[in-house]
Amino acid sequence: MRRTVRRTLIVAAGLVAAAAAGALLEGGRYLQHEDPLRHADALFVLGGSRAERTLEAVDLYQGGYAPIIALSPGHEEPAAVAALARGIHFPSDAGGIRDALAAAGIPPERIVIGAGSVDSTAEEGAMLRKLTAGRGWRTVIVVTSKYHTRRAGFAIRRALEGTGVEIVVRASRYDAADPARWWRQRNDIRVLMSEWPKLIAYRLGLGE
Repeated sequence: MRRTVRRTLIVAAGLVAAAAAGALLEGGRYLQHEDPLRHADALFVLGGSRAERTLEAVDLYQGGYAPIIALSPGHEEPAAVAALARGIHFPSDAGGIRDALAAAGIPPERIVIGAGSVDSTAEEGAMLRKLTAGRGWRTVIVVTSKYHTRRAGFAIRRALEGTGVEIVVRASRYDAADPARWWRQRNDIRVLMSEWPKLIAYRLGLGE
């Protein structure tokens, strides 16, 4: 009897270990969750990795997927405000992206920068809610990085709940991350270890 119980426990432990290993290996792929690409009223580029997300927005705009590129204003440091009072101007992230878009041939009237300062994906969602209401957008393509797609989709859809606005989440093809083999690159490991707790917090309603 004891031998049977021992074998059962060993098999159960093996199954649990195998399940845990499988979940760990698939942890990167789970975080990347995109929607089928389709035409929209605007592209919304989330703050963060500037070059990779901006390039994706340029490609989608030039591909005719949306006529407007909207930019997250990003977070303004308190020190930047103090510097401005002294006549010292530090370019914002959004301002730099706007200049890059203009250099890529995007007309200035096709570029929109959200008002204010945002410091989280949830705040970007709240800002996008105001933009869609003010401009009558019904479908928006949200451009972000691979590991950020699932959380971004969850947070922004929650912010837009009740508006009828549809979101299409798109990962940048210029993102060098490899979700299928995330353990091979140090940066992938770092991002994964940061993204999973944030996703859990959002699921628990704590990602405000």
